[in-house]
Amino acid sequence: MNDYIEARFDCEPCSEVITDVMAACLADAGYESFVPDATGLTAYIRQELFDSEALKGLVESFPLSTSISVSTQTIEGRDWNSEWERNYFQPIVAADGRCVIHSSFHTDYPEAEYDITIDPKMAFGTGHHATTSLIIERLLGMELEGKNVMDMGTGTAILAILAAMRGAKVKGVEIDEFAYANALDNVALNGHPEIELALGDASALQGVSGINLFLANINRNVITADLPAYVATMADGAEAVFSGFYTDDIPVVKAAAEACGLRMVDFTERDRWASILFKKA
Repeated sequence: MNDYIEARFDCEPCSEVITDVMAACLADAGYESFVPDATGLTAYIRQELFDSEALKGLVESFPLSTSISVSTQTIEGRDWNSEWERNYFQPIVAADGRCVIHSSFHTDYPEAEYDITIDPKMAFGTGHHATTSLIIERLLGMELEGKNVMDMGTGTAILAILAAMRGAKVKGVEIDEFAYANALDNVALNGHPEIELALGDASALQGVSGINLFLANINRNVITADLPAYVATMADGAEAVFSGFYTDDIPVVKAAAEACGLRMVDFTERDRWASILFKKA
């Protein structure tokens, strides 16, 4: 089945913080893609996963002060790549032109040192978000040749693919089965089938060791909860880059990381989103 439920959330008042928090709550409930705008958010979930009572409860328990009006409609199965090409997903140029991200159906995009092809299946991360570009910039400033890299919550595998292009030996873990399938397609599409991908949560890290660089672009609560599992995979002197949270969350992430033996090196930010670099002693 390829049918989706489109859920529209009109918010009064509306802000970027409100739509970001709403997207995070909806993602936890199984929604796959999100299109924010000035008055609210449009989100999509596979029809067989849609639960109207769960949606009602999510809206009633929303943690921020705003009035939310919800409407839904069924979207019949279609060529989702064409939908994203026509409406949302446009080529992205990152890191001062060093990296370009586009789909296989794009024809008008600039040449770049690193050319990544991503075909999103209902868009499990196309690289537009500030946190993705922050980590891309980090990766382009690191020496990755021969390093062991773990990409936790790999999504469309953009970061895993870039690390492999720069000579790293890459593993990735993704909890969502549809995103995992999309990641497999994308690593093959970019000619890097050697990237090892696993379907699962932090428990999939059991037995993994010798990681020199650990990436997690998820959210604050998942990262802080799973930090012990992350650190257990890291070699002495390894680095970690965490993102997916706001600059206001830096003290919380820093405290949790320090409790697990990591030292904060620095952070970068864009549009109030943060990327923190840590080092293991």
